[in-house]
Amino acid sequence: MKMLSIEQELKGNAYPGRGIIIGKSADGTKAVTAYFIMGRSENSRNRIFVEEGDGIRTQAFDPSKLTDPSLIIYAPVRVLGNQTIVTNGDQTDTIYDALSSGQTFEQSLRSREFEPDAPNYTPRISGVLCVENGGYHYAMSILKSSDGNPNSCCRYTFSYENPIAGEGHFLHTYQQDGDPLPSFEGEPKRIEIGDDMDAFAKCLWESLNEENKVSLFVRSICIVDGTWETKIINKNQ
Repeated sequence: MKMLSIEQELKGNAYPGRGIIIGKSADGTKAVTAYFIMGRSENSRNRIFVEEGDGIRTQAFDPSKLTDPSLIIYAPVRVLGNQTIVTNGDQTDTIYDALSSGQTFEQSLRSREFEPDAPNYTPRISGVLCVENGGYHYAMSILKSSDGNPNSCCRYTFSYENPIAGEGHFLHTYQQDGDPLPSFEGEPKRIEIGDDMDAFAKCLWESLNEENKVSLFVRSICIVDGTWETKIINKNQ
């Protein structure tokens, strides 16, 4: 698969929706993940990321303007021991509970499917990073309708063992803007990742469409000792 520039991928797409990036820093010492949200409606745009425990949660920027919290208020990031879970919905909690009981990442999502937001049927995208004893691997998943047909759920899991330094994978909910919004297709995109987390976060934020971007989360995790650094950028301040 061709290596892509995440800057060009984002600048060339006004509405990829919600996106997850997971990979390894160029120097090979850090596990890296990022999650962003975008919005077209006032309800979707009225959000910020806030830290909660070891992870983050979405929160209404102006509570008086919140109309329907069902698909927009959730914990995108939670940590379970040496595993960091990143998703675009409340399936974060489903994965957390299932992993806690000994199930695998793939098994944890068997009880879930795409979002019930007809006619878009937004895919549920998820990822888990595992850093342990100086090793690192990750997996990503997408649950989507069969070409917009809500009667069939297509389930895809992608596992990456011994990730290559300087590389990551990018999975997002929509191919592009549209009505209805067309679901992502194919494998997660192979992208370049550097060493500077602040520069990476700045690149992502500045590359997202100015009108539609809402919030961004970036975390780098030291593969040797599991310590991490987090950066959050919210359009609403």
